[in-house]
Amino acid sequence: MASDPSAGNRPPLKVLLCAPRGFCAGVDRAVQIVELALERFGAPVYVRHEIVHNKFVVESLKTKGAVFVEELDEIPDGHHDRPVVFSAHGVPKSVPEDARSRNMFYLDATCPLVSKVHKEAEIHFRRGREIVLIGHAGHPEVIGTMGQLPEGAVRLVETVEDARAFEPAGDRPLAWITQTTLSVDDTAQIVEVLTARFPDIVAPHKDDICYATTNRQEAVKAVAPDVEALIVVGAPNSSNSQRLREVAERAGCPVALLVQRAADIPWDALPPLTSLGITAGASAPEVLVEEIIAAFGERYEVTVDSVRTAEETISFNLPRALREAAE
Repeated sequence: MASDPSAGNRPPLKVLLCAPRGFCAGVDRAVQIVELALERFGAPVYVRHEIVHNKFVVESLKTKGAVFVEELDEIPDGHHDRPVVFSAHGVPKSVPEDARSRNMFYLDATCPLVSKVHKEAEIHFRRGREIVLIGHAGHPEVIGTMGQLPEGAVRLVETVEDARAFEPAGDRPLAWITQTTLSVDDTAQIVEVLTARFPDIVAPHKDDICYATTNRQEAVKAVAPDVEALIVVGAPNSSNSQRLREVAERAGCPVALLVQRAADIPWDALPPLTSLGITAGASAPEVLVEEIIAAFGERYEVTVDSVRTAEETISFNLPRALREAAE
């Protein structure tokens, strides 16, 4: 059981803060798109699906006038002139087509690295290849990627077992692509099976797993063996956050937990600690990391060290319709 916060002398706790952590360039761009749309066009601005998988971010945007819907037909008829933003995860081609048919003004906040995977899929399809998508069924990014092409053009593989059982639908050449937020190690194992079974399968020119996912996993691998517990700040429906927790466990951390914010810390599940690692998924804002550190500061005498494994300088352009608002 964790230390009683009412105790007079707080025990020391060394916190190793993973870096990079938290917002990536794609998430930062998506949130900016909603905020700038509100600033330029006023409320309401509609957002199809959660702009990013983080409740705190979504609720914050709601207070500014963003209205979240799952489908475009939830937007009232009299509001079709209001901006609608597509989430960072990407959408099937049918969604912008639907928006155009309704004369809606839409802003696409799809992460450019997800758009890159969409373009790869289209190129493979045009070249007559059968496409294997490595990803998680039902994830918005997977739905969006598969929705770029006719039904059946993309086949989903989730696990090594799926890769072993996969059988091509015909005699077309094969190509593989991936969801951008997967475990680097898990994906490597799946790719190994596919390439062993199908030596001519075409790989992406550049890794589809995004730089931010890779960097955050590498930082966790560096910290996890040296701490008694590691907390990932992120949402349960965030793929990259779930992968960070799994990476911590595999790297030897005895306790790895995914929590949305300080109020969710399961203190009873934590042993008395002398060391703690903290990271954050790509859609978790830094304010939630600070909130977690403050919560431990009420129970421990905390010292914080940063463990940096990569520098990130990437940024993405905003849609042309919003660039003036950013200046």
